[in-house]
Amino acid sequence: MRICRVAVDEEVSYGVVEGVGADGEITDETVIALLVGHPVGDLVPDGRVLPLADVRLLAPVIPSKVLAVGRNYAAHAQELGNDLPAEPMIFLKPSTSVIGPRESIMLPWQSESVEHEAELAVVIKRLCRDVPAHSADDVIWGYTCANDVTARDLQRRDGQWTRAKGFDTFCPIGPWIETDFRPADAAIRCTVNGDVRQQADLTQMVFDVPALVEAVSAVMTLVPGDVILTGTPAGVGPLREGDTVTVAIDGIGSLTNRVVERG
Repeated sequence: MRICRVAVDEEVSYGVVEGVGADGEITDETVIALLVGHPVGDLVPDGRVLPLADVRLLAPVIPSKVLAVGRNYAAHAQELGNDLPAEPMIFLKPSTSVIGPRESIMLPWQSESVEHEAELAVVIKRLCRDVPAHSADDVIWGYTCANDVTARDLQRRDGQWTRAKGFDTFCPIGPWIETDFRPADAAIRCTVNGDVRQQADLTQMVFDVPALVEAVSAVMTLVPGDVILTGTPAGVGPLREGDTVTVAIDGIGSLTNRVVERG
């Protein structure tokens, strides 16, 4: 099932996405069955079924926090000249960095080297702490696409990653939450202006999703809607004003954003 969050005129609602292609991509038949309230738990339709063209897709959740994991693909660690960590390298991105599909990534004046990082995102469905890896599925609501946008020059200069990863618009997620998804069966890709920059099987993660849920929840309590970014494969590269960047994951769909200079 695909759960989305949409704007209908001035109203924000959750909905179930129907009529999507087998590859997870939008078709002319795609519609949104709107729901009453928040969809964690029982789904209650409100009776409206709208064409996707009549709504605006938003970020599927606004998390209390975004937990991200560095150097979780060996080839990416190598391309940046870093060693693989012995345990998951966890950092935070603020909720204010989150944007949805078709929203613009804004290039800040403080950086001259902003890069894309295509990632699988895990969305948490219930309050939890100290979750063992074998119970991770019990607390996962579903999965979506994400782009851990990074000011690479600031990351190197600062020696820690808060500023480089935390600018407004630096965490696009979407287009929806896929609740029936298995990372072992999928690949991830990133294109910029149609050119492939990143491509990898999700099985290439150093620490898999259950291990990441265990590691993160051992540090802090997770609440419904929190997002865990699972790391990026090799091929990260620059984003320039006017670029269109797309993160696509087999079985989920694709997340596309334009790049603009911050006004």
